Amino acid sequence: MKILVIGTGYVGTTTGLLFCEMGHKVTGLDLDEKKIKSLKSGKLHFYEPGLEDLLAKHISQNHISFTRNAKKAIKENDVIFICVGTPQDKNGDADLSYVKSVAESIGTYMNEYKVIVTKSTVPVGTSGLVSKWIREKQEDKIKFDVVSNPEFLREGSALHDALNPDRIIIGTTGKKAMKIMKSLYEPFACPTLETLPEAAEMIKYASNSFLAMKISYINELAKLCDELEINVNDVSKGIGMDQRIGPAFLQAGMGYGGSCFPKDVSALIYLAKKSGNPLTILESVVKVNEEQTSYFLKKIKHALGGKLKNRKIAILGLAFKANTDDTRESASLYLIEKLMAEQAEVTVHDPVVKWGTTYQRESIEETVKGADAVCICTDWEDYKKINWTNLKSLMNQPYIFDGRNILSKTEMEKIGFHYMGVANG
Repeated sequence: MKILVIGTGYVGTTTGLLFCEMGHKVTGLDLDEKKIKSLKSGKLHFYEPGLEDLLAKHISQNHISFTRNAKKAIKENDVIFICVGTPQDKNGDADLSYVKSVAESIGTYMNEYKVIVTKSTVPVGTSGLVSKWIREKQEDKIKFDVVSNPEFLREGSALHDALNPDRIIIGTTGKKAMKIMKSLYEPFACPTLETLPEAAEMIKYASNSFLAMKISYINELAKLCDELEINVNDVSKGIGMDQRIGPAFLQAGMGYGGSCFPKDVSALIYLAKKSGNPLTILESVVKVNEEQTSYFLKKIKHALGGKLKNRKIAILGLAFKANTDDTRESASLYLIEKLMAEQAEVTVHDPVVKWGTTYQRESIEETVKGADAVCICTDWEDYKKINWTNLKSLMNQPYIFDGRNILSKTEMEKIGFHYMGVANG
């Protein structure tokens, strides 16, 4: 089958390469000349483990091509996946301007029956809007079907998730489209849910919001554990052993961030308020998450004597999580902002993110040299494996604030550090 993927970010590129692996011919369409040039040369314009090797493989085998020519790409492909961004607008809702622009291009250039698949995360009712926008631009009333097929990829493990999905959601009213979509996903053994577009759209928002809720729950519980001197890691492990709950997303830390959870939770809250049925649980989830870096800052200030002016603080990790270069809504950036407001001297390090500021250092050693404290803000493997004994000798004061609970308190204290994590003993 000839497949067009519109939008070549991590969702679009991963989706395109997934279908290449399944034997289909894929075209990636994007208006950004820099992105297209990079992808044509076999280089990703973002960081995602394993994806670049797969890109090089399928370019060399002519399974995937990239273009900025929307007219030609739309006419020549059978199934069109919309994978453009839906950023948060000033009201908290999802901005559908990119989706609308794509839909209008499809309506303008469509020459025969197409299956239009919305992969972007969109509010309930967007499938109907996409159909409307396409029809408004059609000169000839060519038939088409719109499908909602949400993605459940995690940044940092997108390739693994694409190749090993735990479920596939197909939302459409078109029988022909459903048959085509089931054929596309036939090689996968995971459960497939056939539903209406509105339900598929809600499933995506509800899934991400539930996971965000688990994170805020364990973080709020961690504050109580801190007061009661209980190791929250043991609590997390214990409740996660309950099969009804599960261990995922129960690691206490500095809160969630990235391109999905913050905007998706916000969009669902906006939809609920607009519908007259506010989701007060989710409103609390956001509040807890927003307070998490302030809580962490208080721990730092208390340990260092109450004032941070002229204190040198080394930040390890800028990405919102390991194995990605995404800094959107990163707790690290919020903490840096608060530290600077306290007039602390900040140096930063990340093995992948290139921040481009005078505060960033190339090596971990340079970053911590002369520091009064080290704050671990991203759970990179690099920070677990480094020689902390050597780093201690470079520091002015041996304080570690582990915002991701990735180090052993016992081991760090043996070395001679004053170690504080998030309610981990």
